[in-house]
Amino acid sequence: MDRAPTIEVSELRKTYGDVVALDGVTFSVEPGEVVGFLGPNGAGKTTTMKILTGFISATEGSARVAGLDVCADSLEVRRRIGYLPENAPVYRDMAVRDYLRFVCDVRGLSKAERERRIRATSGQVGLDSVLDRPIQELSKGFRQRVGLAQALVHDPEILILDEPTTGLDPNQIADIRDLIIEIGRTRTVLLSTHILQEVKAVCGRVLIVSKGRIVGFGTPAELEASAAGGRRIDVVLRAARGSAGAWGGAGPRPPAPARSLRSRTSPRCGTGRARGPAPSASPSPPTGRAIPGTRSSPSPWSAAGPCCT
Repeated sequence: MDRAPTIEVSELRKTYGDVVALDGVTFSVEPGEVVGFLGPNGAGKTTTMKILTGFISATEGSARVAGLDVCADSLEVRRRIGYLPENAPVYRDMAVRDYLRFVCDVRGLSKAERERRIRATSGQVGLDSVLDRPIQELSKGFRQRVGLAQALVHDPEILILDEPTTGLDPNQIADIRDLIIEIGRTRTVLLSTHILQEVKAVCGRVLIVSKGRIVGFGTPAELEASAAGGRRIDVVLRAARGSAGAWGGAGPRPPAPARSLRSRTSPRCGTGRARGPAPSASPSPPTGRAIPGTRSSPSPWSAAGPCCT
């Protein structure tokens, strides 16, 4: 028998006055999946996660986590999930161990279970060496590890991470990604990001959101294949030799530096919409200029749009 989705969202809509943050978002996450929620800033990723975790309510639609309605069974949903917002919710004047004890008390763990879970979680995320240091003395990378630890310390079955690598340096990003991969072997993970390389490195499936709507979904390989039809045309223009220069002098014009005009098309995740002029519409050269040649190359991952930079 097929298992029910761990996360199930149907026609989710959220408005703030006249502003539409979510407009009919529908998706599901299966047990044991690591799913990336990819989109530019302001696309609706954080709003969706806040609804799933019970921070805010939806205007319309429904959302279920572990088979429970996020509105009708809000407290039980919160017991089942671990949540790391974009800014780690830590008290910087507390030592790491004391902070994790506080989180365990809020979560209702017994004293014996509390100490066992702190040992297990700190070892999993690499905090053993800093457990007795104040959080304010830690680097941003280690503070993010503390944020992951508070999301994991009660041993939830579902983990929701909102842009967990924002503001980290390359080494810290690599460390956090490795941690997420390790955590994802035993839990369901929904991860939001605007970084394409992150979902390729960590996620088994990707949901692409733009302006409050799901505009594409599939595995990273499937999305890359759907974008393979997009092409980029580079046109190199060079000034003709032998004409008088703008300076009014006689004699041959010195060679001008090459300029590149780029025309790009990119189907967006099978939606049939393209960005930019069609591949055959090469730009016309200015009068008196020649086009020695053109070259074209595939434009990978164009389907994800501006969030891929």
